Amino acid sequence: MKLENLNIIIADDHPLFRNALRQALSGPFSDTNWFEADSADALQSLLENKQQAYDLVMLDLQMPGSHGYSTLIHLRTHFADLPVIVISAYEDNMTISRAVHYGSSGFIPKSSSMETLATALTSVLYGDIWLPDHAEIQEIKEDASALVASKLADLTPQQYKVLQMFAEGLLNKQIAYDLGVSEATIKAHATAIFRKLGVRNRTQAVISLQQLEMEKVEL
Repeated sequence: MKLENLNIIIADDHPLFRNALRQALSGPFSDTNWFEADSADALQSLLENKQQAYDLVMLDLQMPGSHGYSTLIHLRTHFADLPVIVISAYEDNMTISRAVHYGSSGFIPKSSSMETLATALTSVLYGDIWLPDHAEIQEIKEDASALVASKLADLTPQQYKVLQMFAEGLLNKQIAYDLGVSEATIKAHATAIFRKLGVRNRTQAVISLQQLEMEKVEL
């Protein structure tokens, strides 16, 4: 496999960081088409474009619309052939371990040098797993967040989008308008979401989603 004519998505809500990544990688990845997403919804819109095939997603875990590992889990479930590298300011062993557990092909701390970044991307594009030297992968126990993760994987892309909008506090009427569907359709999605997550209402569904938030650590 030659690393040429690549299509890579940078999913991060900071435009200066996205621009810095593109500039830093313009040398080793000169024959690359870069796509940008500043939120989980923008990323989903890119991926739903069937006319475009992507080779890699560079994913920030804390974009708007994401709840910790939820977007990573969604990507690995519905776009299983698309490798994902997590890029994060959090670089503790538990964050790295959970990212790998949920299917990330690599983990790059935002403190990494651009040379390290290029090495990591090359490694993952050739099918390997890349982790920082200091990483010590820990066993992920079947706790509450792991249980939620397995249930979240059962949601369809549209159900996941509706759940994200629930978390934003939007009403059924607003969600229906934004998605261009009827309120009855949103109610049907809600019923399916509650059933798959094993909850009874919106509040419980949002609480379940929030269990996938990253643990707060000292940076």
